[in-house]
Amino acid sequence: MPVTLKNDYLTVKINQKGAEIVSVKDQKGTEYIWGANKEYWKRHAPILFPIVGRLQDDDYIYDGNSYHMYQHGFARDSEFEIESHNKTEVNFMLHSNAATRKIYPFNFNLSIHYELDEHTIAVEMVVENINPDPMYFSLGAHPGFNVPLFPKRETFDDYSVSVAPKHDYKIVRIDQNGYSNIKHPVEKTLDNPLQLKRDLFKHDAKVLDVSDNEQTTVMLQSDVTDHGVALTAYDCKYIGIWSTYPKEAPFVCLEPWWGIADEEESTGFLKDKADISKLDPNESLNANFDITFF
Repeated sequence: MPVTLKNDYLTVKINQKGAEIVSVKDQKGTEYIWGANKEYWKRHAPILFPIVGRLQDDDYIYDGNSYHMYQHGFARDSEFEIESHNKTEVNFMLHSNAATRKIYPFNFNLSIHYELDEHTIAVEMVVENINPDPMYFSLGAHPGFNVPLFPKRETFDDYSVSVAPKHDYKIVRIDQNGYSNIKHPVEKTLDNPLQLKRDLFKHDAKVLDVSDNEQTTVMLQSDVTDHGVALTAYDCKYIGIWSTYPKEAPFVCLEPWWGIADEEESTGFLKDKADISKLDPNESLNANFDITFF
């Protein structure tokens, strides 16, 4: 059974598997979270760890050994423990174990904390290195939102995406194999809302380099009803905006990333991976973002 958080505005359901949000409904019963229809995309809002995106040939090398790991890592398919839970908060924990060490040779604790406050879910992801040596990883989230929210009154194309702060952003292209082209980004001024169109995702996700921002907000909003969501990430490296193409799926993902997919010319060594995070023994990294539903 999913864990439930509830207040006067929202009811949130979160699975222990993957510590994944599977439903957010307002008082009128409007469902904001994508329903994981396998025809398009079989997940709701997965946690990404210990990698974000694809590895070169789904392999990496660490300390002379080769390991195989699929896109976005294993946390999304792992069973988390519930450390604490009340009406508006829950803390999930994943500890390294024999199964994780077969594909990721580090000892770690990964906690995912959700707190519901009025119309907002605050998310804190904490990675702790409990090895005697440095640990290398990436971290992210991949929440999908129903677009349109009200199919009888609006369409996918009635929605727009706006980014704050407004300035020039580097947009990292993702190629047909899922690899990132960090060295040759496209510069784009995002001072006006970006109208949703299906071909916007023809070349996979739009990945914004937000590493210069202390705080970045991406708002997905209907031009017809003014309803939508706003995701705010703090000290984040990238934010991905994604939907399926050419299949016309009724959802859009807003994805805060502390890491990115391998480059096509990647060496395969985990230590050299693009935008990899490093923790020394007993250090931890806190990654925070909020989602507001309106």
